[in-house]
Amino acid sequence: MLRIYNTLTRKKEPFIPVEQGIVRMYVCGITTYSDAHIGHARTYVAFDIIRRYLEYKGYKVTYVQNITDIDDKIINAAAEKNMDALEYSSYYAKRCLEDLEKLGVRPADMYPKASEHIDDMIEMVKKLVDRGYAYVSEGDVYFSVEKFRDYGKLSGQDMEQIKAGARIMPGEKKKKPEDFALWKAAKPGEPKWHSPWGEGRPGWHIECSAMSSKYLGMPFDLHGGGQDLIFPHHENEIAQAEASEGKRFVNYWLHAGLLKIRGEKMSKSIGNIINVRDALSMWDAESLRFFFASVHYRSPPDFSEEAMRNAENAVRRIRIAKEKLEMAAGEDDKFNEKGLDEVEKEYLNNVKKFIRNFEVAMDDDFNTPKAIETIFDFVKDTNILFMKKENPSPPLCRYALNTFLKIANVLTLLQEEEKKVDVEALKKIASGYGVEEQGSWEEMLERLLEIRRNARKEKNYALADEIRAKLKEIGIEIEDRGEETIWRIS
Repeated sequence: MLRIYNTLTRKKEPFIPVEQGIVRMYVCGITTYSDAHIGHARTYVAFDIIRRYLEYKGYKVTYVQNITDIDDKIINAAAEKNMDALEYSSYYAKRCLEDLEKLGVRPADMYPKASEHIDDMIEMVKKLVDRGYAYVSEGDVYFSVEKFRDYGKLSGQDMEQIKAGARIMPGEKKKKPEDFALWKAAKPGEPKWHSPWGEGRPGWHIECSAMSSKYLGMPFDLHGGGQDLIFPHHENEIAQAEASEGKRFVNYWLHAGLLKIRGEKMSKSIGNIINVRDALSMWDAESLRFFFASVHYRSPPDFSEEAMRNAENAVRRIRIAKEKLEMAAGEDDKFNEKGLDEVEKEYLNNVKKFIRNFEVAMDDDFNTPKAIETIFDFVKDTNILFMKKENPSPPLCRYALNTFLKIANVLTLLQEEEKKVDVEALKKIASGYGVEEQGSWEEMLERLLEIRRNARKEKNYALADEIRAKLKEIGIEIEDRGEETIWRIS
């Protein structure tokens, strides 16, 4: 049975959806004032894997991810560019979604925009005012935190801790420092909408409460986001939704660990933010996804060049195993176990064990590092099969390949990539340097790169450059990193 760590209860709980066979899932999306960075990528790859595993288990998943397209950061950034705020945010929303798609993150089922749900937010704020949880102050509307008895239950804080960390900022008109804005009165030059309290715009927190409940109902099953959103954003979401509707908001809260860069927190002040599109120019998408999957979603990944080299090497091993099975596989996976010899029967048992171990790992709060261990156990077993048998049963290889692809795909690996290698062209290049057509194309490429590495060691740079140029012509770019050579499909 799948067990999920619930931030709300601080323990792993059996997963029981509201409606049998159906999962309703909401993940906080990007505030579109700049390009998506790899911290965003870490979160959305994590929840993509969670969504994929739920589907693997047979659930029908509805996945909603909002787009915050009106916010203080957006307004300020647009003003610097002398642009309309909604036009500015629309431009970056498109870029962010394009970058995540290039990374290989499956799109959400819906991307509701804050600016297109103002009426829903106003309706929720009206309910909060009518029920005494919110008050109007000179055109602003604030949530009265002390009125909601359960405030602090998600972050584990009591009211004294919350009050100690609260402040009233210049321009705010709230009664108490811990209260938060639901509606902000219009300021000159800012986007504004009509409301019962005058012209203005919604606060940040109200959008997720209004849009998630609109599309998924209450309660819905899973709500996710980065750990930095636990307080105040998700705490405020709970207060708004439950106070306005009088019932439970979400059953399971999941939070992804925040990415570090070489041991440091990623921040603009340090200057270590890496955008997704810049990362994709240095590393291939599958290696990036593998790096994210190699760390449990609740833990903080530490991004570095060394970690990415390890990811690239790991992905290469996985691809080579896939290539071996593809070359040996028959058209279908229907086989008679009685027709298998002892080596093949042992391999079949290992494939079945692979499935069981993978599911045990993922049922334990989506333990992707443990799941990846099972992937490499399978790779090892596959290599042993081909060492022992030159021509193993084609239907058995097809069954193993289909199993491998299905499981790897849950972890976002071995997806069908748009970029393909012209294998025939590669064979022609390789044969020109005495590399025989043997094994997978990746193994053939590795032998060719070994010739190039030896040429560099012997200071035969003309030959090394010649091989690099020929590979580039067929879309394979190589990069020398010390004694290592990294390749990617361009």
